Amino acid sequence: MADTRKAPFPFNPYDHLPEVATFTLTSTDVTDGQTVSARHTSKAFGVPGGEDLSPQLSWSGFPAETKSFALTCYDPDAPTVAGFWHWAVGDIPANVTELATGAGTPGSPDLPSAAVTLGNSAGFRGYVGSAPPAGHGAHRYFFVVHAVDVESLGIDASTTPTVLGFTLFFHTLARAYLVPTFEVE
Repeated sequence: MADTRKAPFPFNPYDHLPEVATFTLTSTDVTDGQTVSARHTSKAFGVPGGEDLSPQLSWSGFPAETKSFALTCYDPDAPTVAGFWHWAVGDIPANVTELATGAGTPGSPDLPSAAVTLGNSAGFRGYVGSAPPAGHGAHRYFFVVHAVDVESLGIDASTTPTVLGFTLFFHTLARAYLVPTFEVE
C-alpha cells in the first residue's frame, strides 16, 4: 500500500548524530520557520520567480578552537530515501563568519577561494533553490554551519555531500541551524 504522507516528516536529521554545542546563525534573507522568498527558490526546477540565489548567512558564538567551517543546506522532506542536498561547502576559513547573498552561485567571488563547493543533488556545484513537488507539502531546508576542528577536511570538488557529512561526524565541534520552509501548491 502506498504511503500518502506529506512533508514535513517528523524528524530532524541531526538528532541522530552526536550532540554538539550550538552557536548562532542568522540571515537577512531567510528566517527560521518562515517561508523562503521566491528569489531563493529554484529557477532550474521551474519555480516561478526562482533565481537559485543562496541566502545571506552570518554566524557567531562558535567555539574558540574552530579551525574552519562547513555549510550545508539539506531537505530531509524530499520524496527520496536520501533527501535532497541543495548546497554543500567545506573548508571555509575560520576567519570567515558571513557569506553574502548569492555566494552559492557557481564562480561567485563572495565565496572564499579556500572553500570547496560540492555538487548538489541537482547535479551541479553550487546552490540550487527550493523546489518541492507540487502538492507534497511544506519542505524544511536545514541551513547548517558546522564549526570544524581542522583547517581542511581533505575534500575536493568530487566529494559528495554525503561523504562531507560523514567526515563532519568526526570533526564537528558545534552546529548552528536555520530551517526555513517552502511549499508549492
